Amino acid sequence: MRLKDKVAIVTGGGSGFGEGIAKTYAREGARVMVADISETGGLRVVEEIKKAGGQAEFVKTDVSKRADMDAMLAATLKAFGGCDIVVNNAGTTHRNRPMLEVTEEEFDRVYAINVKSIFLSAQTFVPHFRQVGGGCFINIASTAGIRPRPGLTWYNGSKGAVIVTSKSMAGELGPDNIRVNCVNPVISATGLLTEFMGVPDTPENRKKFVATIPMGRFSEAEDIANACLYLGSDEAKFVTGVCIEVDGGRCV
Repeated sequence: MRLKDKVAIVTGGGSGFGEGIAKTYAREGARVMVADISETGGLRVVEEIKKAGGQAEFVKTDVSKRADMDAMLAATLKAFGGCDIVVNNAGTTHRNRPMLEVTEEEFDRVYAINVKSIFLSAQTFVPHFRQVGGGCFINIASTAGIRPRPGLTWYNGSKGAVIVTSKSMAGELGPDNIRVNCVNPVISATGLLTEFMGVPDTPENRKKFVATIPMGRFSEAEDIANACLYLGSDEAKFVTGVCIEVDGGRCV
């Protein structure tokens, strides 16, 4: 088991990529704290992990609030006695449309969940990781941060911020034995697919987006989870400040 004896937190763990990451981590021996704003989704994932023989607990978390981040750490320490890996996966977007049609409220929400959450995560977990001699952040960004699509301008900017911030964190926190890496998925059939496409989710509309991916399909939760598995494992103990594009060649 590649994560035996490790404790991991996965935000947005109640669905989509987060669910895939949480289940993969549990299968590989990690004790997993599933953090999500949706109690229904989070508890379902925990139940399914336990049925499969893994260890997991749930904590309801709004990643845009410092108090919730602190409570997430406290719940993890209480349940598992430590924390080794934080996967900042929770994210959102505005609907794909012209940049001037996105409201200030939508912009603020995207940046609070996608970018401020990284700041708050650092505020909460860096002191803990320093105290215990190291740790690992894995931030789920996006190919949108390096090869943006029109219509998602403000979302693209938020993911670009995650990528640059992660690299800067890696440089600053390396002496503390704290690793910080990114995974950049391409578009996927998650609950936000219609928002990303900006058109109804039909086979015809999917084909237009798949056509931009050389390997001819969307990313899947398993693809992202496997990249996170490597970055969270001791196999990557000297890997920090990198972004792994899990995109079927979209960014080539």
